[in-house]
Amino acid sequence: MSDPDSDFNSVFATGREFPIAPPAPRKGRGAVTNLQGRYEVDQRETVDDGWAPNPDEDGEPKALRTQVFEEKAKSILTRNASPDIPFNVSLNPYRGCEHGCIYCFARPTHSYLGLSPGLDFESRIYAKINAPELLEREMSKKSYVPEPIALGVNTDAWQPVERDLRLTRRIIQVLHDRGQPFAAITKSSLIERDLDLLAPMAERGQVMAAITITTLDADIARTLEPRAATPARRLRTIRTLSEAGVPVGVSIAPVIPFVTEPDMERVLEACAEAGATNASYIVLRLPWEVAPLFKDWLSAHFPDRADRVMSRVRDMRGGKDYDSSFASRMKGEGLWADLLRQRFYNAARRLGLNRRDRGILDMSHFQRVELNPMPRAAPDKPASPQLDLF
Repeated sequence: MSDPDSDFNSVFATGREFPIAPPAPRKGRGAVTNLQGRYEVDQRETVDDGWAPNPDEDGEPKALRTQVFEEKAKSILTRNASPDIPFNVSLNPYRGCEHGCIYCFARPTHSYLGLSPGLDFESRIYAKINAPELLEREMSKKSYVPEPIALGVNTDAWQPVERDLRLTRRIIQVLHDRGQPFAAITKSSLIERDLDLLAPMAERGQVMAAITITTLDADIARTLEPRAATPARRLRTIRTLSEAGVPVGVSIAPVIPFVTEPDMERVLEACAEAGATNASYIVLRLPWEVAPLFKDWLSAHFPDRADRVMSRVRDMRGGKDYDSSFASRMKGEGLWADLLRQRFYNAARRLGLNRRDRGILDMSHFQRVELNPMPRAAPDKPASPQLDLF
């Protein structure tokens, strides 16, 4: 049976062609197109006729405003059984992410909403406004078995809209009050805001954090992950968390051949100097619509090396843009993937990273608090006394 991921990606295996020129990037956005999701029934094709759509005074495409939609979720904890992921339970307060990272593996989830994994994913954000209440109710159930929760794995829990909505802050308050351990990953310095909750949990061995840094080159980061904190600011966040006693590591994800890959050792050195105690890496993943979106980004920002980058990606994916098998999707396969692995582990060993056991969180402080059952709604009063007869 053929792999549906591979079937989808194979359509784009030879690269995308544009009638005149590749689409122009938008300031502050990662995706350069609003590629239709795979569940769309009607297909539309954009053709460049030389007229820029809604250009501003500088001739660039008009700025795209972020829209935030409130959503009442039915559940908040997601269970996972993937053998290559080191956690079983995750929690994501938001759908979509304004950071706009072009490589984000969560982009295809916007297709389920009938939206584009491209610009829609980073400009139409759905906030699960009842997430803290759902979490508290879930943990109060007698059937709830406490285990570490991964926070913000799919989309960043501290993305820009969190400054006003404070959903993640309220979730951490619930975790703090119940003694529920969790691990968090982010590209945002906003995590520093919650140190008053994180530091006490760290003292009890209930929290660990990872900061994602793909490159130290600010110019590359500005196009690759346009609304995330700068690389220098993320290094400062590592130092701040470390000094506050929060175990912190670095996630070099993804490693992009000939774009961020040359920076791997420098990133590890800078993070170790800032106080990181562990490190991990993931090779570029291009599932579903991420493949064409990434190719558009390459054509717009690195046309001189686009073919070389994709050729190397296919070297690590058995000749395809992506291979979703658990055995190789995170690290790739082949000679080049082996060289990356050796480079990473040699640098990590030299810098003293990954010497501590980072997988242990203390579950002994968890407190189950039974909540009052939801009151039943009173029946509507009959509109007419005559209805009392029935």
